Amino acid sequence: MWPGTWNLLGMILLFQFSKGLQDCAGISLSASVIPLGASITASCTINPNCTLTAEATRIVWRLDLEQLPEGWQHQREDGTLESNITLPHLNRTHAMLSCCLLLPGTLQVIEQAELQAGYPPQPPSNFSCIMNLTAQVLTCQWKAGPSTHLTTIFTVKSYKSKGNCQSREEPILDCVPRDGEENQCSIPRSQFHMYQKIEIWVKAENALGKAESPHLCINPMDVVKLEPPILQAAKARLDPGTSLPQPGCLQLQWKKARQNKHLEQTCELRYQHPGELAWVQVSPFSSLGPQYEGEHSLCGLHFGTHYVVQMRCIRWPMSGHWSDWSSSLELTTREWPPKVRLDVWWRRRVQKLDATMTDIQLLWKPVPTEEINSQIQGYLVFPISRKQDGASPPLCNTTELSCVFQLPERVQEVVLTAYNTAGESPPTTVVFWECEGSSVSSIHTSAPDAHSLWVAWEHPPGQPLPRAYVIEWCLAPVQPEVDCDGNWKIESNGSSTGTLLDGNIMPFQLYKITVSPLYHDAKGCPQYIYAYSQEKGPSHAPKLKLMQIGRTWAELEWEPGAPELGKSPINQYTVFWTNTHDERSITIPNASSRSYILHGLAPTSMYHVHLMASNQAGSINSTDLTLMTTAFEEKDTSVLWILSILFSVMIFCIITLVCLYKNHKMKNQIWPNVPDPAHSSLGQWVPTIFPGEIIHLSSLRDPGMPPVSKIIVLKEEEKKPPPQTTGTDEEAKNLPHLVQAYILQGDPFLPEPHPNSNDPIQYGKVMGNQGYQSQHGSPAGLYLRTDSTQPLLADLTPSPKLYENMWFQRSPIGSRVPSSQGFEEENSDDSAFLPHCPQGPLLDFPLLQGLRIEGDEGLDSIYNPL
Repeated sequence: MWPGTWNLLGMILLFQFSKGLQDCAGISLSASVIPLGASITASCTINPNCTLTAEATRIVWRLDLEQLPEGWQHQREDGTLESNITLPHLNRTHAMLSCCLLLPGTLQVIEQAELQAGYPPQPPSNFSCIMNLTAQVLTCQWKAGPSTHLTTIFTVKSYKSKGNCQSREEPILDCVPRDGEENQCSIPRSQFHMYQKIEIWVKAENALGKAESPHLCINPMDVVKLEPPILQAAKARLDPGTSLPQPGCLQLQWKKARQNKHLEQTCELRYQHPGELAWVQVSPFSSLGPQYEGEHSLCGLHFGTHYVVQMRCIRWPMSGHWSDWSSSLELTTREWPPKVRLDVWWRRRVQKLDATMTDIQLLWKPVPTEEINSQIQGYLVFPISRKQDGASPPLCNTTELSCVFQLPERVQEVVLTAYNTAGESPPTTVVFWECEGSSVSSIHTSAPDAHSLWVAWEHPPGQPLPRAYVIEWCLAPVQPEVDCDGNWKIESNGSSTGTLLDGNIMPFQLYKITVSPLYHDAKGCPQYIYAYSQEKGPSHAPKLKLMQIGRTWAELEWEPGAPELGKSPINQYTVFWTNTHDERSITIPNASSRSYILHGLAPTSMYHVHLMASNQAGSINSTDLTLMTTAFEEKDTSVLWILSILFSVMIFCIITLVCLYKNHKMKNQIWPNVPDPAHSSLGQWVPTIFPGEIIHLSSLRDPGMPPVSKIIVLKEEEKKPPPQTTGTDEEAKNLPHLVQAYILQGDPFLPEPHPNSNDPIQYGKVMGNQGYQSQHGSPAGLYLRTDSTQPLLADLTPSPKLYENMWFQRSPIGSRVPSSQGFEEENSDDSAFLPHCPQGPLLDFPLLQGLRIEGDEGLDSIYNPL
């Protein structure tokens, strides 16, 4: 089976089902249309033979999609279900009321009824009728009342009447507006007579009522509206004296419309300048009888001006309606030579390159002398010689209100005229007077509003009054001596003491205003003043800087901004500061101050500070400055720093001393511990071998001798031998005059011996005395060790009287010689004499080999080491 067949069967079943439902129930209403807001009652009845009643539980009402509260319902004896409902206030202009059965799981609509609500019509207003002779219809129009929300029908009803419509004769067919013309309707000419009275009105009617407009009693010919005339330009009338068209006049001609040519009419004109919206209307000026055409002169217009003209007419002397305005006609009036007075001002400047020539800037303003102004096409400036020869070329030919030209310095006059196509205006002679008259004594200004300035001056007493004043104003130049090149005006009343400047005055701008008096044969020197029409507050706040800060104070500094045009100087500063608890403080420094110190601040606290700068017109705030007070003053901080540094230095010194004391190497670097010569390692040193010297000491070394750490050779003054000295003359003779070398006894590779005494030997001293003589007359050398009580040799007794070394004895090499008992007695002064060496000179000492001693020349010749 085709899909379309299924759709057709579904539609048939749905139609049958709907038809069955319609037969099941019915709705009755108290009224289908009611006033808006009124109540309405509805009843729904369901037949017992309806198949849905067996499953239905109750009847439900719905208004559009809204379910209504359950109304009264019951079931009759024959099984008919009935339900009634009342809507107390119907506030909808259109609604659908539905009667439904509540079935298990669904709601079935059984019947519906349309409800309408609105208002009865109001009487139409502004009812009027117009007879159109061209269309031959009587058209009536009206204004309908407020909307009724219901379908309202308007009908124009009329009767033919007699007299003043006191009796009706024959009704005229009702006129119903066509679609799209709801507020007007036209009755054909065939249904009434042109000169018979008609009673006519309009009726408005809807389902709730009807209303009528006021009745009119009219004669169709009394409400005729004529067709607009045909307007044309007529031939211009000539001026009797010039054979030219009269200036300021337009000559017009018109014709009646063809349908109105048998009616008497009166007409009126209106005109306007092209581009303007306003029209100037001229009163009715003429009437036409049976004639078909007419003319009219429209005068009193501006010379050489373009105009747009229209015309309309009305039936006269009978009543009627004005026709529509005719098509526009564009015409231009004839020119007339300018009739103006030229107010003139000038500025002179001597040329820098040629002192005989002068630059002239001539300024002028045309002032009309008659009510009817002529058009000005341009201006001419001629030298004064044109009055005599009449052929001098113009200095300027311009359409502007100023001109710049050059003149010889001796020329003091020029002639200025205005011209158009009809001729020139009367000439104006301009004399360039020198600044020889008296000036105004004082100038002061005031500002009535933001776009004007009142300038007042005083003339010096006892001086003649000028014939006029020239007032100039312009934006203040950078240099005061520069002339004002801007606006100007002439106050022609010489006794005046002030004038209002209302042209090109802007607020917040500084203006230079100059007043110059004009006399009959001179001009006064200009005096000027600076003024504002309105000032404004500063645009830039001074930048706030923090200079110093302490525990309870802070010093602030700011720089005022540069002066600005249009702004008065700053006359007040206000400092605001707020802490973290939102506690605000305010102070007003001196207006001339550039810094301020805040006192009473809390230590180690944060503050927000800003500066407000004010002048006569307003204020401005600077950006916030955040600062933190210190815990100590600056001097306290300095003391703490010094104490900290001293404490650090002391700690460093203590640590250094402890480290040096604990570190043996560092201790020896700073305070070297000179070893005892008897326990020194100097025995390991290699003696210096000078050129030419050969020393053989292998047989002289004593393994048991301790090394000497240091030997100092001193030169002793000549003195007598001490009484403790003992010895023979032979021993004294054999001693060398000067000790030149000492070779240390002992093996350098053996460990240092350990002396029995705890007192270390610090130094050994070797002294040579040239002037000392022994008992036998021979010089003797003194070899002395001091600062120690230790013996020079470890295996000898302490402090022997004689320094006994094996090579000093007369015994063979390698044998030991006992020390003398007398030498020990000299130990009390820590000294020991060293006897001469029979086996070799003192040069054999390894340690003394590096010493240079004076007077050692004969040592090698006396003693031979080997």
